[in-house]
Amino acid sequence: MLDHVAIQVSDIASSAAFYDAVLGPLGGARKKQFGENISFGVTGHPFWLVPATDATPSRELHVAFVAGDRASVDAFYAAALATGAEGLHAPRLWPEYHESYYGAFVRDPDGNNVEAVCHLP
Repeated sequence: MLDHVAIQVSDIASSAAFYDAVLGPLGGARKKQFGENISFGVTGHPFWLVPATDATPSRELHVAFVAGDRASVDAFYAAALATGAEGLHAPRLWPEYHESYYGAFVRDPDGNNVEAVCHLP
């Protein structure tokens, strides 16, 4: 249903470096730059970073990225911690979601809750 999502970030360079690191293990990479706006994706450009337009704090956002396997979730988490990101939940099964839900959660530079999830057994 979604074509793309854009999130406002306070420091485009810092956020782009974070997403370079954590999306790489998931097969994601920078796809397009339009002015200061930067997109990421595996194909196309579904996830955009755009500079915040004012100093008003934003509400926490949760975004989950698809991982092809559990090892990719583990690599996502390790890459996030290597950038200095706060780990929210280490990789594990979340059976309350469904029996094969394997995910990890971290904070991005703007405090958003970013997840990698694999739905495969």
